[in-house]
Amino acid sequence: MNLEDYKGVYVFAQQVDNELSGIAFELLGEAGRLAKPLNTEVTAVLLGSNVGNLVDQLAEYGADKVIVVDNPELETYRTEPYAQALTAVINEFKPEIMLVGATAIGRDLGPTVSARVATGLTADCTVLEIGDFPINPIPGREQKHNQLLMTRPAFGGNTIATIACPDHRPQMATVRAGVMQKAEPKPGAKAEVINFDAKLEKNSKYVEIQEVIKSVAETVDIMDAKILVSGGRGVGSAENFKLLEDLAEALGGEVSCSRAVTDNGWLPVDRQVGQTGKTVRPQVYFAIGISGAIQHVAGMEESDLIIAINKDEDAPIFDVADYGIVGDLNKIVPQLTAAIKAAEANK
Repeated sequence: MNLEDYKGVYVFAQQVDNELSGIAFELLGEAGRLAKPLNTEVTAVLLGSNVGNLVDQLAEYGADKVIVVDNPELETYRTEPYAQALTAVINEFKPEIMLVGATAIGRDLGPTVSARVATGLTADCTVLEIGDFPINPIPGREQKHNQLLMTRPAFGGNTIATIACPDHRPQMATVRAGVMQKAEPKPGAKAEVINFDAKLEKNSKYVEIQEVIKSVAETVDIMDAKILVSGGRGVGSAENFKLLEDLAEALGGEVSCSRAVTDNGWLPVDRQVGQTGKTVRPQVYFAIGISGAIQHVAGMEESDLIIAINKDEDAPIFDVADYGIVGDLNKIVPQLTAAIKAAEANK
């Protein structure tokens, strides 16, 4: 493998039902940041059927080029045709870096493709940087420059690992949703469009979709919330989360939680914030009964305003909070809720 043949930062632009997923824009923003020190371009890879109408949107969010693989077999996500298509793109265009969102689709597609192109993949990354590897020079060992350093939680979120892939290309990573910042869109921006025939071949790995049933259940995505009222082990019980729900309702926000809460079964995992949960950036984040372990803080420290309520004045959460209240949440939260309701009533 001649590593010099591989150029560019590529992004798998996930779309579902002819609508681009938010992670595609987040990855384009991150790809633009990574491309600068490498002095290279950002390319979006768009797979689907009749998806040409999405190209301009990718250009507005930072794609210099868009490679489109348009095929009826790609209308609905299936592992084999999508893996064939993305593998063909990588083999033909030779990207130096290939980023895939750590979504349900990306977590299936990324490892499959990395195996087919004989490279490594770092899963569920939270930080990406261009730097030297080994990070600290080792006597007698070459330190390679301009490597993709991929950081992810490991051992259940109890430690952080930074991984590189210095000897193979592309350097592949799946990236957790909500971690990377979208670039500001540039209306009217255009990208070079490359229509590519991936020459898909049906085989025994193809599955046939009999029926698609879309869920009609209403679910809340805490990553979209502007105000989050988050509770930890200190809340005490599932029943006690009613206090947080009342506060969230008064504020027009949503309830989220730490890992300890989902481990106890008090709230579902889709409400969890942290390295093993979701990364959020609300305008206001209440951390109630949350000690402030690094695994949780990593998922919420970019919030605009952090308000902590904890009876332990030495809790680490106060180190990252903008405002802190030391005391019993069972007394403080109802009073805060009542004050907010009264203020709203007097408007």
